[in-house]
Amino acid sequence: MIMKKELMILLCLFCGGEAWSQSVESVKDTVVQQSTDKYKVETNRFFDNWFIGAGAGAQIFFGDHDKQMKFGDRLTPGFELYLGKSFSPGVAVRLAVNGFKIKGLTQNGAHSTGEVFDAGKRLSKQEFNYYNVHGDVLFNLNNLLSGYKEDRVYTLSPYAGLGWMHTWDRPVESGVSANVGILNAFRVSDGLDITIDLRGSMVDDRFDGETGNRKQDGLATAALGLKYTFKKRNWDRSSTTVIRQSDKELNALRDQVNTLANDNEILRKQLAQAGNKSVTDVVVEKNIIVAPVLLTFPINKSVISNEMRVNLGFLAKVIKDGGAKVKYRVTGYADKGTGSKKTNERLSKERAQAVYNILVKEFDVPSSLIDVSYEGGVDNMFYDDPRLSRAVITIAN
Repeated sequence: MIMKKELMILLCLFCGGEAWSQSVESVKDTVVQQSTDKYKVETNRFFDNWFIGAGAGAQIFFGDHDKQMKFGDRLTPGFELYLGKSFSPGVAVRLAVNGFKIKGLTQNGAHSTGEVFDAGKRLSKQEFNYYNVHGDVLFNLNNLLSGYKEDRVYTLSPYAGLGWMHTWDRPVESGVSANVGILNAFRVSDGLDITIDLRGSMVDDRFDGETGNRKQDGLATAALGLKYTFKKRNWDRSSTTVIRQSDKELNALRDQVNTLANDNEILRKQLAQAGNKSVTDVVVEKNIIVAPVLLTFPINKSVISNEMRVNLGFLAKVIKDGGAKVKYRVTGYADKGTGSKKTNERLSKERAQAVYNILVKEFDVPSSLIDVSYEGGVDNMFYDDPRLSRAVITIAN
């Protein structure tokens, strides 16, 4: 009878050791971190980063005889309209049209208004309408030289391109135009800029209806305007997935496994020596608790990236394997330093709900295992870095 009790005690110890051994599982801490390299961003889709602009200002033409006329008398209104796309923070292209009316002097009567300017030199005033359709490549020097910054107040973008200049007044003329300029942009709000566009254009000398000693005529324009960039208008930082587990934790797990293995071996020997061959079925309960998972979002965004989906897929598998006794809380956060209180509450709620939807609807995690909450705008939670507060944290209750 005493031997039976001793065997039962040894068997219970053995089963308990087995259950502890299988319950101690290490789940790695996976964190998606945005790159701090200001020169690296993720490329966007084709229909992102499109912009449209318009402006009005003054222009002046440089024909064969125009220099004999006062500068102010040659100034005319000018208008421009353009549509473009940014392929990166530093490079964009656009299709533009500018034009209206040109004033100058003529000696052969081309585009003459009939008003004599200098009878001795046979010069009369001329006016004619034109347009210049041109494609430009723009280089944002601020982003190219100083790195991408979404809320930069002023940007300087030199550009160059080719086009087609045409006048429909008789004598009708057309020619290839070469265009260079500088687009100055001043940020007003998210997506809206005030622009100052300074441009110089060259076209064949015959464009104004007469030829002289020069091969080209010139046109200078300055326009004040507005530019609007459609959504999606910003650029996301590149991100990396970091899987971390400390050496201290690993060594502690190894020590536990070794200790349990030694204890189990001793128990097996004692059972063998007792000569009791009947073994009671042992039910081992396996509980897995995943380490907290931090997912960070770009500023003002709550969309789950494909990289986040991969990590959430891993998390979903562990949650489902852990059984129904372990529940998790999904909490959304926003950076208190940007946005209003109302906006931050909305963002944190949308982020938490987006993670919940992926876990439950895409990866079939039982909704009873997930609680959702949101904290709105919070102070810097980790390493005094506001980007780590634009996040969702998933942690076991």
